[in-house]
Amino acid sequence: MTDLSPALKYLLNELEVQLQQALKELKRLRQAVHQLEEENRRLRKIFWAATGEEGRWQQLKLLYEEGYHICPPFFAQERSSEGCLFCLALLEREGE
Repeated sequence: MTDLSPALKYLLNELEVQLQQALKELKRLRQAVHQLEEENRRLRKIFWAATGEEGRWQQLKLLYEEGYHICPPFFAQERSSEGCLFCLALLEREGE
């Protein structure tokens, strides 16, 4: 590296810093994904622990009331304080 110009050395150092920051962010994201996967597994166990059709609907209602999606596109993901039309349609269909 002794043949490199000062400008090129600077750019290489900047690139190294950016790569280190990207690796830190990747590590943080992997940990977040792992935590979300664990939460998803836990919620699925709760859901499937209920026995019978009626018990499963009760579990779905409970999950929804606790602030989680019960609709297929977003199942077990936290939902905002607003209701989800997909989840509400599913609950309404069950009530028929």
